[in-house]
Amino acid sequence: MTGAFGRFVVLLLAAAFLAGESSLADEKPATEKPHKWRLYIGTYTSARSEGIYTCEFDARDGRLSNLQLAAATPNPSFLAISPNGRYVFAVNEVSQFEGKPAGAVTAFAIDPDTGKLTALNQQSAGGTGPCHIIVDKAGKHVLVANYGGGSVSVLPIADDGRLGEATSFIQHSGSSADPKRQTRPHAHSINLDAANRFAFVADLGLDKVLTYRFDRDAGKLVPHDPPAATVSPGAGPRHFDFHPNGRTAYLINELDSTLTAFEYDAARGVLKELHTLSTLPGGFAGNNSTADLHVHPSGRFVYGSNRGHDSIAIFAVDSQSGRLTAIGHESTGGKTPRNFALDPAGKWLLAENQDSNSIVVFAIDQETGKLKHTGESFEAPSPVCIQMLPLGR
Repeated sequence: MTGAFGRFVVLLLAAAFLAGESSLADEKPATEKPHKWRLYIGTYTSARSEGIYTCEFDARDGRLSNLQLAAATPNPSFLAISPNGRYVFAVNEVSQFEGKPAGAVTAFAIDPDTGKLTALNQQSAGGTGPCHIIVDKAGKHVLVANYGGGSVSVLPIADDGRLGEATSFIQHSGSSADPKRQTRPHAHSINLDAANRFAFVADLGLDKVLTYRFDRDAGKLVPHDPPAATVSPGAGPRHFDFHPNGRTAYLINELDSTLTAFEYDAARGVLKELHTLSTLPGGFAGNNSTADLHVHPSGRFVYGSNRGHDSIAIFAVDSQSGRLTAIGHESTGGKTPRNFALDPAGKWLLAENQDSNSIVVFAIDQETGKLKHTGESFEAPSPVCIQMLPLGR
């Protein structure tokens, strides 16, 4: 009797072990990136666009599908997604809000099944023409750059995703060399460092990247010392991005079509210019202005968009110094690539051609950083910004 019982127990244990093996085999490695993404697309509303759009992106083959309107809202030119993936925040790049000279910021709840957005509430951005927004690392505040007003704001996020009135507002002042574009400040983007301690504002009108200490509890911006990093007169700072190592940062300058590399002292919150390069090929004589830049997730490459030349400029990063070497350009296959996005795994670049209403997909060569058009060109009305939310593994 005991022997039979023992054999029975052994069989049960073996069955349990095999079941466990099967279960483990079905699990995906914890480090594997999701292959399906929901994209949220910010636009300028016009006869073709009604607001924020959403579609799906398959990172296995670079395919886009199922474009639909996620929410109707005026000029949602830039978007940010909360760290918990439940909310989208959009600037409304307008000059009047509730009868006052200001733009707006709108909070939306995400329907996890359909991707549709439900408006929760709306607050004043404090200044006109808000054009850039981020969520801080803790998911407690949004930080907004107001291009028209030349100012920056911080708004708190409640537990239910609603936005409160601004807890911080700073008005920039001054001018620079360009008599048409730099007679007053134009805050064009705002970014936080990895430690969530310092905020950096690229101001096109001042030729400066202004630095603020960020009080994460109170939602306050406090001018830092030194207060800014200065670039060449007439450069026109626009967008800014950190290298994954946190020791270097990069700035694209709209007016003179250049890209500046900085050394970053994270302990002191100080930027020091390394060098500046053109984003254009030698001999190009047409009109051009730059728009967006992104550092590749590997840290090996930096990309910037040219409007006029209608291309992505490609740079290699020296791993020791952070300095850049220009390695080529790739046509975006459309007109006016205002912004673009890299998928988190660094396999794909999605160029947004604002004036030809298209998103064009490029495969990224992981060794050289060069781009190859996949043949995927997706119609989208006046695309300006793309933010990605994982749909699962």
